[in-house]
Amino acid sequence: MKTVPEYFGCMVFDDRVMKKTLSADVYASLKKTIDEEATLDIGVANAVAEAMKEWAVSNGATHFTHWFQPLTGITAEKHDSFISPSPDGGVIMEFSGKELIKGEPDASSFPSGGLRTTFEARGYTAWDPTSYAYIKGSTLYIPTAFCSYGGYALDKKTPLLRSMEALNKQALRVLRLFGNDTSKCVRPSVGPEQEYFLITREMFDARPDLKFTGRTLFGAKPPKGQEMDDHYFGAIKPAVASFMGELNEELWKLGIMAKTEHNEVAPAQHELAPIYRTTNVATDHNQITMEVMQRVAEKHGLVCLLHEKPFEGVNGSGKHNNWSISTDEGQNLLSPGETPHENAQFLLFLCAVIKAVDDYQDLLRISVATAGNDHRLGANEAPPAVISMFLGDELGAILESIENDAPYRGTGKTQMRLGVDVLPKFNRDTTDRNRTSPFAFTGNKFEFRMLGSSNSIACANIMLNSAVAESLKIYADELEGADDFSTALHDLIKKTIKEHKKIIFNGNGYDDAWIKEATEVRGLKNYPTTVDCMPHILDKKNVDMLTSHKVFTIEELRSRCDIMLDNYCKTVTIEAGTMVNMAKTMIAPAVEKFAADMAKNANAKRALNAEIPCDYEIKLVGKLSSLTDMISLVADELQSELEEIRRTDGIIAESTEIRDRILPKMAELRSACDEAEKITAKSYWPMPTYADILFSVK
Repeated sequence: MKTVPEYFGCMVFDDRVMKKTLSADVYASLKKTIDEEATLDIGVANAVAEAMKEWAVSNGATHFTHWFQPLTGITAEKHDSFISPSPDGGVIMEFSGKELIKGEPDASSFPSGGLRTTFEARGYTAWDPTSYAYIKGSTLYIPTAFCSYGGYALDKKTPLLRSMEALNKQALRVLRLFGNDTSKCVRPSVGPEQEYFLITREMFDARPDLKFTGRTLFGAKPPKGQEMDDHYFGAIKPAVASFMGELNEELWKLGIMAKTEHNEVAPAQHELAPIYRTTNVATDHNQITMEVMQRVAEKHGLVCLLHEKPFEGVNGSGKHNNWSISTDEGQNLLSPGETPHENAQFLLFLCAVIKAVDDYQDLLRISVATAGNDHRLGANEAPPAVISMFLGDELGAILESIENDAPYRGTGKTQMRLGVDVLPKFNRDTTDRNRTSPFAFTGNKFEFRMLGSSNSIACANIMLNSAVAESLKIYADELEGADDFSTALHDLIKKTIKEHKKIIFNGNGYDDAWIKEATEVRGLKNYPTTVDCMPHILDKKNVDMLTSHKVFTIEELRSRCDIMLDNYCKTVTIEAGTMVNMAKTMIAPAVEKFAADMAKNANAKRALNAEIPCDYEIKLVGKLSSLTDMISLVADELQSELEEIRRTDGIIAESTEIRDRILPKMAELRSACDEAEKITAKSYWPMPTYADILFSVK
């Protein structure tokens, strides 16, 4: 049996394989393209394609695909075989540089937000050489960007790569001011923590809402949920451990550095965290991880739920985006060092992030906006919809001393003493963690906690990279023309602290008083839903910033607004339609049958003895009948609302109507059905309950 180091990355055309299969000249040229963003030569592409094909075929591959990330929220692929006809009637296996670097999938059925019409079908995929190709099944997967015939980005990778280039350009300008003339590039890196639920296939198949929408649309709270905190970091159940073991093996084969796994807070909820990778690679890997999770779960008789809020009243699932920036020489620009108050370069990059988060709160909120995540943000397991930053005591004190031109008096290291001689002594971190903060500094990186579990991390990192690039551009413009660099640097840091300290909050983000302070006193933005925030992507300041760094064109921004709101509308209308169907064909008939049987019982009692009291049955039948009438009435009203809203013109008007009319009616229907569940005999209830589902995995 092979050890992990022996099989890690065995299905990846990575640097180790390239060194073995490419000539020295071809390898050097390709590495220059990857490391320094140099132009790719077609001769090099041909040599790489041949080596890639030979390696893939030797590992059982028969097909290749340009794997891309359209604006559907999932990935896409079209498979072509390596075979070409030979003169003797057989076939040979061929793969050219042209096929490697460019593909032509049909683009007509992917979301475009008006960037092209349905009959304009041509689209292009372009190889991203910075993300390694890999084999899954019998297919070679080649990570690519996706664009329209007119050159507009129809995917998430293209803007992400653009944002990385923008950040690189501006960060290098700042580094040069500090005398760094050797770094060739600055790259953002990410480690996304992925939360998910595991339930049995049997439970999933018995719930139409889970099958159609990924979440339960009905369900009364079980007697026991997460109140005891006994699932968090608890012993992993055998079925889950088996799943995790195979998941790790499959991910490691694909070069994905799955590192940490544990039970999360809610019953049936778990988490996987990888080691940090360059942002576009981390994005690709996270998409692969979600796909592999679902495939491996299937093999174990389980279903992996990635919805942000699959169970009402139970913690939902997020995806914490741990973000930092480093040079190609390995210097983490967000590492404070031993004396952060003396580390001017760190303080300037820190201030750039503070300024970026404050100036572009709306873009960060937009980057995590989905119908599913709207259910999660603001609940007790997720940050509020209001953006704020946590820096901790030490950095907070340093910034305060700079703002007030006062000496910084650090507290130094504190040794933890646990009162037991045999236990090791260690230094306490200089700051605690704040799990209620949307954007928290955690030592040498920032943890953006607002992403939903099904989100592509590309969106959040596009906005984060771009906003920080804008801060650094402003800083570089000012400092490059300064007569006295040190004085100008001090004044710039001080100015940033004064103007943007309102975004810094180290307290409890779950407290209602904070939301009031944030919005009414500090003037921070509060966009509770996708409908509230998404149109602001077209605000002038946002358009100016994103287009100036060439991350998006104005046409691409308009398309994103339309696509995301259209997705919101479709998601909620599918959920509402599913609710109507389940209420009418499953729940109401079940409650009605139970009520009828209870009425028969009462009549049978009276037939035996007219003086036998039937108060219990009469009261219960009355309540059940009332609930059945309510369920039928509200389901009809919801169906009528859906039909009327379908006639609404304009995506903003339609999404607003759905938020204001459909969601409240859905909540009303759910309330009646959940109340009925509480008093209907379990043998009559037509689907598994929360208690059944959440504790189904052994």
